[in-house]
Amino acid sequence: MRPMLATAADAPPAGPDWVHEVKWDGMRVLVDVRDGRLTVTSRTERDVTAAFPELDGIADTYDDLLLDGEVVALDEGLPSFHALTERMHVGERRRAETLARSRPVTLFVFDLLRLFGQDLTGQPWTARRRLLEELELDGPSWHVPQVHDDGEALLRVTADQGLEGVVSKRRSARYLPGRRSPDWRKVPHRRTYSVVVGGWRPEAGSGASSAGRLGAVLVGLPDGAGGWRYAGRVGSGLAGSAGVALLRRVRAAGAGSSPFVDEVPRVDADGTHWVEPRVVVEVRTLQLTSGHRLRQPTYLGVRSDLAPDDLQEVGDGG
Repeated sequence: MRPMLATAADAPPAGPDWVHEVKWDGMRVLVDVRDGRLTVTSRTERDVTAAFPELDGIADTYDDLLLDGEVVALDEGLPSFHALTERMHVGERRRAETLARSRPVTLFVFDLLRLFGQDLTGQPWTARRRLLEELELDGPSWHVPQVHDDGEALLRVTADQGLEGVVSKRRSARYLPGRRSPDWRKVPHRRTYSVVVGGWRPEAGSGASSAGRLGAVLVGLPDGAGGWRYAGRVGSGLAGSAGVALLRRVRAAGAGSSPFVDEVPRVDADGTHWVEPRVVVEVRTLQLTSGHRLRQPTYLGVRSDLAPDDLQEVGDGG
């Protein structure tokens, strides 16, 4: 089974028909318990049980249940996707147990899909939630977080606390495995940054670079010492005329080597045409990680009103 998915929205829906939850920055999983055996699967139905030994104890809670939730790694009290990447791809049990001591995870459970052999997906959210709360699933590494009636207030609070956003759910909604439904709506907090372009890559399969289309730009943020720290590769938002116009600008700024003070990962550097750091662009991103990398960035446009020196004065491109 694949989990139900939410559709994107600009704001949480209002009214008594809706309930609202914190959107956690983690890894979506289904947790299946049958006859004392635990199986954890990813959104793509990959078995990741070995990666999260902290969840073993859920198998001792009830004989038969299927839970939907998010595995989260906390860093100084806040969810950190960067920290989670150290855990989510580990397939060797002993290695996972070692990492669990230094980088533990928590499962936030938000839905109950089966209990004692009964399929609950056809029940409304309110019925599933009532049963989930009655189970009192509160262990050392798993927790059922609160839900809230006021989506706008929760959106403000999550923004203030640096959380990922809000998911709103229609109280009467059935659970639709593997489907994206308007009965679930997500409003993530995406921040914008002004960044400098340090390189560009042609679109894959577009032929020779001199005649190709723009596939992605490599961008940087000020390092605090007058240089540029690599912040990631931006490909989303470059289709059509936006990419054509930006490619014209960056081609005119060609350089022989990387302008970034730190090493660019080979997967990003290979095939890149380096440019002088003089074109400033605006990007929207889900998060700036602790390693100063943009997560899921989208290109918004050229900041012709800003020069690279303006970013150095700000200090962080924000």
